Amino acid sequence: MQTIRTHTHAGQVAPRAVKDFMTGYFTGVTVVTAFSGSGRPHGLTCNSLVSVTLEPPTLLVCLDQSAGTLAAVRETGTFAVNLMSERGRATAERFASAAPDRFDSVAWERSAHGVPVLVDDALSVAQCAVADLHRVGDHTVVFGRILDIENRPGNPLLYGMRTFSGAPEGVLGAVVPGTLPAGR
Repeated sequence: MQTIRTHTHAGQVAPRAVKDFMTGYFTGVTVVTAFSGSGRPHGLTCNSLVSVTLEPPTLLVCLDQSAGTLAAVRETGTFAVNLMSERGRATAERFASAAPDRFDSVAWERSAHGVPVLVDDALSVAQCAVADLHRVGDHTVVFGRILDIENRPGNPLLYGMRTFSGAPEGVLGAVVPGTLPAGR
């Protein structure tokens, strides 16, 4: 086995080294969506999602400072986290691109909490109100208090090794969304 070391210069690790490090980390794929103050839908593919606390129910996402989606989240104070299903790969790729018309080719609707929700390609959706914002470098950590969750049947879309994939065969169907194994 060959080990490749990345040397630091003045305590600074190169962004490419961080990207290479994260390549081996498989994670779920989300599309974060929000309306701007003028009512235009914004969205981007994001894999920086963390459950922060159950009381109150809070999660966090990390959004690029230059993203129109972050500006929309700041303007309206609400957003949705759409956990993508395997069938949503094309949508995840589209929302990861610079395409200005991302919502034109996907099914979406305005939710009861006033956020754009992907209706065909999301496995689950959490609608959130902004609880806090914290800038870290070129991103902002957005803490969202969960207002509502909708779970749908299906299999999750994963990302790792610079590619999208489905869940491994052995875990599919092991837990139905909305239920937990005994003892949890």
